[in-house]
Amino acid sequence: MNIIWILGGVVVLLALYVWSLYNGLITMKTAIDEAWSQIDVQLKRRADLIPNLVETVKGYAKHEKGVFSEVTKARSALMGAKSMDSKAQASDALSGALGKLFAVAEAYPDLKANDEFLQLQKELSDTEDKVAYSRQYYNSTVMDYNVKIKVFPNTLLASQLGFGEKEFFGATDEERKSVKVNFS
Repeated sequence: MNIIWILGGVVVLLALYVWSLYNGLITMKTAIDEAWSQIDVQLKRRADLIPNLVETVKGYAKHEKGVFSEVTKARSALMGAKSMDSKAQASDALSGALGKLFAVAEAYPDLKANDEFLQLQKELSDTEDKVAYSRQYYNSTVMDYNVKIKVFPNTLLASQLGFGEKEFFGATDEERKSVKVNFS
């Protein structure tokens, strides 16, 4: 009779462990989705600022059509991206195009002193900071989740419960290149 109680206790403890593991993984997976959503919100905000910035610069630099079309094309790609990977790639392309736009703006002293341009540049810079923070939070959440599904004994059950490893939001090859500053 004691053996039945012991086996029953082991089964109950095992069931509680699986239940706790499942609920914990669901919570973490939801946190990852929320973290990605925050990145998405900031990317949308950045994309919404771009047309105003382009129009402001266009007023001063009418002959820089190639840069404007590149920014517009990159923004459209970001707005049309559906998957996390395609949004990340489109975001990186937009960052590169914005860098070129700001390089053009440097050639126009009147533009650099324009209040509207300065305000848009500040808002865009704030948004870039928020994107960076959101990426960092997302990666921290993914790390916690990936560790939880890989540690023993969770690793024995996580895949059977339908939980797989998540990818980190990483830097592109372009972002990894060293920046050269020249003060000449």
